[in-house]
Parts: sequence; C-alpha cells; structure tokens
Amino acid sequence: MSRARQPPLVTGISPNEGISWTKVTIRGENLGTGPTDLIGLTICGHNCLLTAEWMSASKIVCRVGQAKNDKGDIIVTTKSGGKGTSTVSFKLLKPEKIGILDQSAVWVDEMNYYDMRTDRNKGIPPLSLRPANPLGIEIDKGRFPQKDLESLFPGMSADFTSENFSAAWYLIENHSTTSFDQLKTAVVNLKKQANKKNEGSLAYVKGGLSTFFEAQDALSAIHQKLEADGTEKVEGSMTQKLENVLNRASNTADTLFQEVLGRKDKADSTRNALNVLQRFKFLFNLPLNIERNIQKGDYDVVINDYEKAKSLFGKTEVQVFKKYYAEVETRIEALRELLLDKLLETPSTLHDQKRYIRYLSDLHAPGDPAWQCIGAQHQWILQLMHNCKESYVKEQKGNAFDVRPSGSSFQSGRDDAWRYKAPQQVVFVEKLTKLVVSQLPNFWKLWVSYVNGSLFSETAEKSGQMERSKKNARQRQNDFKKMIQEVMHSLVKLIRGALLPFSLREGELRQYGGWEMKSELSGQWLTHIIQTVRLSSESLTALEIPNDMLQIIQDLILDLRVRCIIVTLQHTAEDIKRLAEKEDWVVDNEGLTSLPSQFEQCIIHSLQSLKTVLDCKPGEASVSFELWFHFCPSSETSIDVSSPDLFGSIHEESSLSSEQRLLIALSNCRYLERHTFLNIAEHFEKHGFQGVDKITQVSMESLKELDQRLFEMYIEFKADPIVGSLEPGIYAGYFDWKDCLIPTGVRNYLKEALVNIIAVHAEVFTISKDLVPRVMSRVVEAVSEELSRLMQCVSSFSKNGALQAKLEICALRDTVAIYLTPESKSSFKQALEALPQLSSGTDRKLLEELLNKFKSSMHLQLTCFQASSSAMMKT
Repeated sequence: MSRARQPPLVTGISPNEGISWTKVTIRGENLGTGPTDLIGLTICGHNCLLTAEWMSASKIVCRVGQAKNDKGDIIVTTKSGGKGTSTVSFKLLKPEKIGILDQSAVWVDEMNYYDMRTDRNKGIPPLSLRPANPLGIEIDKGRFPQKDLESLFPGMSADFTSENFSAAWYLIENHSTTSFDQLKTAVVNLKKQANKKNEGSLAYVKGGLSTFFEAQDALSAIHQKLEADGTEKVEGSMTQKLENVLNRASNTADTLFQEVLGRKDKADSTRNALNVLQRFKFLFNLPLNIERNIQKGDYDVVINDYEKAKSLFGKTEVQVFKKYYAEVETRIEALRELLLDKLLETPSTLHDQKRYIRYLSDLHAPGDPAWQCIGAQHQWILQLMHNCKESYVKEQKGNAFDVRPSGSSFQSGRDDAWRYKAPQQVVFVEKLTKLVVSQLPNFWKLWVSYVNGSLFSETAEKSGQMERSKKNARQRQNDFKKMIQEVMHSLVKLIRGALLPFSLREGELRQYGGWEMKSELSGQWLTHIIQTVRLSSESLTALEIPNDMLQIIQDLILDLRVRCIIVTLQHTAEDIKRLAEKEDWVVDNEGLTSLPSQFEQCIIHSLQSLKTVLDCKPGEASVSFELWFHFCPSSETSIDVSSPDLFGSIHEESSLSSEQRLLIALSNCRYLERHTFLNIAEHFEKHGFQGVDKITQVSMESLKELDQRLFEMYIEFKADPIVGSLEPGIYAGYFDWKDCLIPTGVRNYLKEALVNIIAVHAEVFTISKDLVPRVMSRVVEAVSEELSRLMQCVSSFSKNGALQAKLEICALRDTVAIYLTPESKSSFKQALEALPQLSSGTDRKLLEELLNKFKSSMHLQLTCFQASSSAMMKT
C-alpha cells in the first residue's frame, strides 16, 4: 500500500534578501513532481506563482513580488504533498529612490523590470523616472479641450521628457489658474535643481581626480626606484660571491690533506654501517612495515614478521637491536589492544570473532580474549533485548491498533504495513524472538568453538595455549550455562511483561514491564504469538542447547496456551450471552428461532480457533479442555428468569407475550438438548478433543436446569389462574354439598376451567407441537391435585352432592385422559375416594347419561383432547 507524499519543505533561498522583483533560487525537499504539481508559492505573504519556474523536486526559481511583510517565510504548495513549511525566511529591502538630478556612482542606461502579463523583460528609459511635478508647485489641471491644444501647438507635446516638449502647452494644461507669484517660486525651484545637479557632478569628479593622482604618483615612484636599484643590486651580488669564493679557497687550502684523511675514515665507517643496515634491514624496517600492514589490515603478515623478529632478536644483547626490537614490541602491544577492541566490538560476525581470537592467540595476548568476547556478546544480546522493549513501549504511547492478524509467521514474507496494523505487543514479541534467534546461534557456536579449541591456530596448539583454553572452558561451563539461562529468562520475562504481566513479581514488572494495557489481546493474536514462540523454540532446540535451559520457554508456551484458551472462552461466553440481544422471536415450522444455530456456530468457531493452541508440540504439556466448563454456559443462561419483566427490553415491538416467549425458549432448549449439543460433541471428537462425554454431561445438566426453571415459570403463569378459579367456582351461589338439587349436568366453573386449559393447549400447539404433552400433563396435574384437595376438605356429602361431585370429577378426568400421568391419576383417585359410593343403579345410570350429555354438548371444544399425542414427557 503506497504512502502519501511528504509536504514540501523549504530549507534554503539564495539570495536571502533583496528588493521587489529580485530573482531568487529556492531549494528544499518534496517541492513537487513536476510543473503541474506546483499550485502555490508565496514569499513574505505575496503570491509568486506566476513567475515561478519549477526545475526539480529540490529547486524552484522565481521573482519576489510586492510583498506585504518586510520579512517572512517561503511557502510552497503542491498537489501531491499539500501546503509546506519553511526553515528559512526572506527579507524584503526597500529600494533607495534616486532622483533624476541626484548624483549616482553608476550610470544607468536602462532599468529592467519584469512584466507578469507578457512574461518578458522590458526596458524603461531613465528619463521616465523624473518626478511628475518638476516645478514643485501644486498642479491645477485646466479644462482646455485636448484637441484645441493640439491644434494650437502642432507637432509639440506637453510631456517634458519628449524631444518636442512645449513649455507653453505644459503651463496651459497644468497651471492655467496658477498665480504669478507661484510661477516665480517654480522658477526658483528649477534653478535650485539645476545648481544642485552641476555642483553634485563637479564634486563627484573632483573626488575621483584626487584618488587618481595619488595612485599615479605612487606608481611613478615605484617605477623610478626599480630603475635606480636594478644595476647596483646585480653588481653588488657578483662582488659578494667572488669574495666568498676567494675566502673559502684560502681557508681550505691549508687543511686539504687532513680533510682527505678524514673523509677516508668516515667512508670506512659509513661502509661498515651500510653493511650492517643491509644485513639487518628487516629489523630496522620492521616498525614501519608493521605500521603500514596494520593500516592495510594485513594482520597475518604482521604476525609472521613478529614471530621471525622474535626468534632472531628476542634475546639479543646488541643495544641498537634491542632498541629497534623494543619499538617492535611497542607496535605489537598496540596491535593487541586494537585487535581486542575489534574483538569486543558489537555487532560482529562469528567469522570475524574467530579471526581476531586467532590473531590474539598467535600474538600471545594476556588473559583469555575468547572468554572476554563471549562475555561481551552476552551483555550485548541482553542490551539489545531491553532496548527493543524500551523502543516499543515508547512507541506504544503514541499508537494503538487492534486488528486481526494475517496468519503468517515472522519468518515468511510480509508487507511492511503489517507492523502498523498489529498491536505493539505482537510486533514486539516478533522482533524480540527474531533478535534472539538471529544472535544466539553465533553466541552458542562461539562457545562450542571455545570448548573444542577450534578457535586457535597450530601455533597455539604447539605452545600449549589450546590445552590451557580447553581447561578454562571446562571450568567455565557453569558460568556459560548461567549466561544462556539469563538470556532465556530475559526473553521469557520480557514476553511475560508484554502479554502476561500478572505472572511477574512487582520488582520484575518494573524491569520487564511498562506496557499500557488498555485492552487485552484477542485469542487470535495470542494464537499468533504462540506460533511465533514455538518457532523460536524449535530454532533454539536445533542448536542442541540442553533441554533444561529451554524448559523455561516451554513453561511460557504452556502459560500462553492456557491464557489463550481462557481469553478465547471468555470472549465466546460473552458472545453467547449477547446472543439474547439478537433474539428476534421469529419461529420456524418447528417452533425454533435462529438462536440455537447461532449458538452452535459460535461454539464451533471458537473450537476451530483453539485447535492450533490445544495441539501439543514435542516437549509441550497437554492443556485440559475442562476450562470450557467455566466459560461456556448455554445460550439461554443469559436470561434472567427471576425478572418480573421477562424479555421486556428485547424487541419490544414484537406482539408476543411473555408466556409465548417462554414457550419459544423452551422449544429452543429442547432443540439444544436433542440436536445442538450432539452436533457440538461430534465436532469435539472430530478435532481430537478428550473428555467430550463430560463436556456434554455438564452442558446437558446446565441446560436441563434452565429448561426446568423456564417450564416451572410457564406452568405458574398458566396453571395458577385455572387452579385458583376452581374453589370460587364450586361454591358460587352459596352452593352446599350437603344440600343441593339433583344434578342436571356439569356446572359452569368446570366448563370455564376446561376452556382455559384448551386456551393453554392452543397457545402451546401454535408454538411447538412437541411441547403440548409436557405442558398439558403438568396443567392437568395441578388442576387434579387442587380438585382432590377440595373434595377431601368437604366434611360430608348428600346423595345429590356426591352424584354432582362424581359427575364433575369424572367429566374432567375423562376429558383430559390422554394427558393423565401417574400423579394426576392418583389425584383423581383420591378425589373419588373422598365421595360416598353410589348405591343405586339409577344414580349410576343418571351419572352416565349426564357424562354423555356433557361430552356431546362440548364435542367441538374437547376435540383437542382427543387427537393423537406423542409420548408424554415427564416433568
């Protein structure tokens, strides 16, 4: 994804001051991609775009206009970058006005000015710069017609700059009403201007002549002196030379013989010295050669020359040799320090480290440079890790992103834009693990080479230094183990500080934490991080680092996996609870809404996202999936069944009553139990999860508990009004079981109760046919239980009262026979047992006739109780 261009920035202008119309060159950055991209240019607040010439993205040439301010910025505006800024300013100078009669050191032929309308230079004659009022008095334009003046002065002009200037025309046109005294004043003004011009010109010439004459006099004097001194100087130098030659010849004539002998002795001494120098030139040239080879980086040559010089002159007693050999040792000591500094420099490659250690070994450097290098690399890796954390913590304070990852690891190619999409903690973990994986192999290989002695050359092996180094390595194994453990601990604690700060102690949190936890990372980001840490662990295991040193990383992966599961399940639980907000109470043919399907999809999606986390890699501990039980309730558990305003805040525009919504929820629960949970269990088994039976069992128990609560609430809503109407209906009109007439049929209270039961049947049947047996059975149980109680409370029955009571009990029992349960059958039995037995056949016949009459008269209403029904559900 391409990034927007930067706004223009002006960093220089040349010149940085001048008058209006000064040509300037503007330099800077991002000054446009072409002439058409440049849409604005202001200098000191004045628009200079018309005179601008775009040269490149870093150069623009233009002219300064009539600016509003004396000093201001240079602002460039482009289409691609917008309005820019300036780090420099331009100072506008006010031009000095020079009158036509004022002296000037420069002769002006023409003044060029820039015409913005025609985009070219024009010339203005200097006379056009004369003042508009040369007389210096007030101008009073007359009203003479221009044509009349042209006819009076043919071929003349009132312009005083013209060759055909007519003074009379000028006076008539500009001073026709001027008084004579004022015209006298004008004459005086003209004379003053003329005198001023002459005096100024003469003074200017006089000043220039004096300077000219002084220069001429000086040049003449110099010329005369040179002519006068030339001959004497030549003659004097020749005489002096001749005297010097004669004196030198006289002084050396007497010592000629002694000098010849002296030269012979010196020649013999020099010859001997040259022989020595020639024979031992290697030693004498060695300091300079060492310096040159060090500068060129030819350390192998220096070491070979030093070994040769050491074997030849290491124990010499000759003073001159000792002096030069001491100089060699000084240079070699400087080389040791240089190589040690290079060895301890970071960053450096393993190849360079081995090379410098070998050089120092060959130069017999004191101490143990290899161990020093290992210690320096260890500290450098730790510092890199902490610097990485500090940089990302600082960057996080200004940036906050939270989007889903692309699914790729840090080892695969990725667009740089990914860094700006991911949370800072995720980018930090990738950068940190990449840093450790890239640096630790060289560190580990350096230690392995140190242990097996491959760091040293044959010279070190012969000198016994290799054996000493191996002995040191064996003694320092615990120290190196602590170094690796410290790197691993820092890696793990830095990751914990970014992702699991609660797992660190307070002191560790100050050192390894510091992140702003505005919101916890999602499960998908944690899954991405787990994959990153796993790849890092595999890379470190490939180095053959002992497993006990990497165990702390396995512990981190386990904690990250557990945390990822917890976060994912928490989010899943929250999503499931929010499903109630999505309920639209629109049912299909089976009496179901979309809620069970949404619940199943939510669980399956969460299950699939955890597949990678729950899979165990080699060396990882398994994570129990029983965490699911604590975070994934059923979809309907978010309903507050104790609320007096059940479902009142959800889709209030729906015409469904609270009882109808309870039936829909019961229908959904039934579907969850019989289908949804079984489907989810199959998905568990398909993905290889263990403990599916326990998951299903716990979920079923929660669902049944919810179902029972909803069912009891619905029965309470429907059965209580019917049950409550029985006793007032029985004793309506002061009815008395001891004193009543011969029965003529079922009384109205029972018919009303049956009509109410039929209404419940119709409501349930409309929502879900499968719920009818369960609901009707429970309603019948409640009614039969209440009727039994009422019959048992009667102290005594008359013959007619017993017949009436048995008629009503049998009518109700026979009507709801298909919904009778053992409990309701027992209640009807107890009610009948509380009545006196019918002794005569006439009473039994009358009872049968009245029952048939009731069934015939209410045949249409009782049809719902005669339809075939599926097996009744036990409450």
